[in-house]
Amino acid sequence: MPAWFPGADLSDHWSFWQEGYPALLVTDTAPFRYPFYHTAGDTPDRVDFNRLARVTAGLAEAVVGLAGH
Repeated sequence: MPAWFPGADLSDHWSFWQEGYPALLVTDTAPFRYPFYHTAGDTPDRVDFNRLARVTAGLAEAVVGLAGH
């Protein structure tokens, strides 16, 4: 998401952006629709690991494709 998008500064890598390190944020907008985001209730039993694995595999393909390999 672009830095101007509301909530971009909530990301875990915002501090890297502030120091001039390039970064890409890929988000499912969880903070806007998941009430447990970064709370004590954000526990592993709430994670859809099958979906997480599919997203991770898709992102890996995208990164490899963008890198030209």
